[in-house]
Amino acid sequence: MKNLMLIVHADLEQALADTLRSFVQVTGFTFTRVEGHGSQDEHDAALTARDRVIGYTPHVRVDILLEDEDVDEVLQALRAANCGLGGRGIYQVTTVEKMGAL
Repeated sequence: MKNLMLIVHADLEQALADTLRSFVQVTGFTFTRVEGHGSQDEHDAALTARDRVIGYTPHVRVDILLEDEDVDEVLQALRAANCGLGGRGIYQVTTVEKMGAL
């Protein structure tokens, strides 16, 4: 089992949710609001005047649990999807050692 973690601009949340719901490999996902801090954000065309003043960019972290064999297919489908992700997000894949319900 793998966790595919994405961090994308907050304005992509709805389009990304619709896209993820269309993938048969994705049975669920979690959105968490996060703040992007860094010098690269100064040149971000998606920044509003408010973002520039407060000094961070609103992002959404998306966690998706996937079977190992589905990760590459989902990443390829996200790259091909017309949901605005191009150049506006990063991802990380980590191994899930243990999971269960409490």
